[in-house]
Order: sequence, then structure tokens, then C-alpha cells
Amino acid sequence: MEKTKRTLTFREELFPPLKEQGEDLVRVLGSYPGQMREVMYTMYLSAINSAERSINLTNPYFVPDERTQKALIDAATRNVDVKIILPEFSDNPATFYAERYYYSELLKSGIRIYERRHAILHAKTAVIDGVWSTIGTTNLDYWSFFYSNEDNAVILSRRFASEMEVMFAGDLRESNEIKLVEWEKRPFHMRIREWCAHLFARWL
Repeated sequence: MEKTKRTLTFREELFPPLKEQGEDLVRVLGSYPGQMREVMYTMYLSAINSAERSINLTNPYFVPDERTQKALIDAATRNVDVKIILPEFSDNPATFYAERYYYSELLKSGIRIYERRHAILHAKTAVIDGVWSTIGTTNLDYWSFFYSNEDNAVILSRRFASEMEVMFAGDLRESNEIKLVEWEKRPFHMRIREWCAHLFARWL
């Protein structure tokens, strides 16, 4: 059976000239498998490594690779206030337990971890130093960084970052903070689940 060739046509009315709006600097970044697969990875690492005062992350699927984990720990070590909001429960149990495998080391470095109560967390945001913000589709995991098609908007604006931090503070009030002392007392069967899940981190 002969394949039908498709011709894509672009109508000018679908792409009207855009007028400059507002005063904030905004850029939309996209990544996809192949040459552009590390765009989001590089964006997040650069922002975290450049942080001087604060890092506020919200993410539903947090399975960091070694470099991302080290960047966050290094930031906390240089007295950057690092807070991460993660889900209290998830629609992906394997990712959920793999995520928790990293808690102990992060908590020991001074990073503060919170779990959002009574909600399916799906926000994927970051605010750094009260000026750099990003909102998009990127999860902080191997699959999202290296294999998926993702899009994020990056905004340089103190005003916008302030609005983001107000929402972040609201989520903090609806979250439980994970304390290292209590976390180290979790049952052995939970540790086994976390360890087993993290073995598949690159495929989650």
C-alpha cells in the first residue's frame, strides 16, 4: 500500500506579529530527545548552581540524578535556603518511593522537604533568589530531563517571583515538613521499597 505524503501549510493568520507586552523578561525553552534533550537539565543546573539566597522548588516527580542532587546539596552547604515541596501521595507509586530514597541525604545537608497534603500535586515550578522563576512541564527526574518533550517558561522578574513565592508559601501551609529525626525512624519495609524503586530511577 502506497503511503500518502502530507504537506504542511502555514497560514499567516495563525502566526500574527506579536507586540511587545509588559516589562518582564520571558523566554520559552523546549527540549526533545536528540541534540536538544539536555536543554531543561542545563537550565535547572545552571540556576541552582548560581543561587545565592533561596531556592523554592515544587515538583510532583522528583528523582534527581547525581549532578542535580549534588547541586542542591552544594547550595544548602553555601547557606542557600533550599525548600522543596513534593507530594504526600502519588499516582505513580514507583516514582513516589524512588523519590523518598533521596530524602535522608538531602535533609542531612540542611535542605527542607515538605509533602503537600490532601492533593494530587502537579505543579512544576521553581523560584530562585526572588528573581528567577520557571513554570512548565519539566519534572526533576531522568525521564523528563533526557527522554521527554518538555516546555518551560523562564521569567526574570522580582514582581512575578514575589507572586510565585506567595503561592509557594500557601502550599507550605498545606504541607507537612519532613524532619530528619522522625524520617530516620520510618519502618524497615518502607526503606526496602525506596531502595528497590531507586534502582529503576533512570526509567521512571
